[in-house]
Order: sequence, then C-alpha cells, then structure tokens
Amino acid sequence: MAITLNHTIVPAHDKEASARFFAQMFGLAYRGPAGHFAPVQVNDTLTLDFDDRDRFESHHYAFQVSEAEFDAIFGRLQAAGLPYGSSPWSLADRHLNHWHGGRGVYFRDANGHVLELLTRP
Repeated sequence: MAITLNHTIVPAHDKEASARFFAQMFGLAYRGPAGHFAPVQVNDTLTLDFDDRDRFESHHYAFQVSEAEFDAIFGRLQAAGLPYGSSPWSLADRHLNHWHGGRGVYFRDANGHVLELLTRP
C-alpha cells in the first residue's frame, strides 16, 4: 500500500471563512463544519481540516494541478483581485513561473498561509 496524506490541520483565524475561501478558489465544495473542524475534501485521499487558532505561524501548501485546473483557479484568483507572484519571495510581482517545464504561482490566504499552484507536463 502506498503511503498517502489523509488529512492535515490548517490553523485559521476564522475556520469557516478560511474553508469557504479555499473551496471557492480551488473549485471545491465546503459543506459546513464537521465536529470541531471546517473540512474541505481536496481529493479522494486528502482533507484539509481548518481549525480556529489565536496564534500560529504561516504555512506553505503546494498543490500540483492539471493545466485546466490551473487556468480555472488562476482565473478565480485574478477575478478576486488578490496579489500573486512567481515565487515565495515574490508574492506580489503578478508573474507566473515556468519551472520544470510547467507553470506556477503563489498567493496568500487571509491567514498569511502561502498557497502554491504548479503544473508539470
């Protein structure tokens, strides 16, 4: 059996607002809280469990997506008017990167977490 990441806790100032934002940007469903968490099912094996915290460090979450998914998510990012950039050290240069033959972009959520989209042929 292959090892897969099943879920991870994403600290947030407002777990439900954060789950809704993530789901909206990534074209996923948010169905409301489940127990203590505000979960978003990313794929068949991974759930992000958003959880309220007063203080936390910024995390980096990277998602490999298809070209079509990249276009859709990037379109929603642009429509929302959010800053984006080509690298973790250039989060607002409004450029994409083309590392490893694909495309990539970085942006922050309201909690300061850095979200990365990348494609690879």
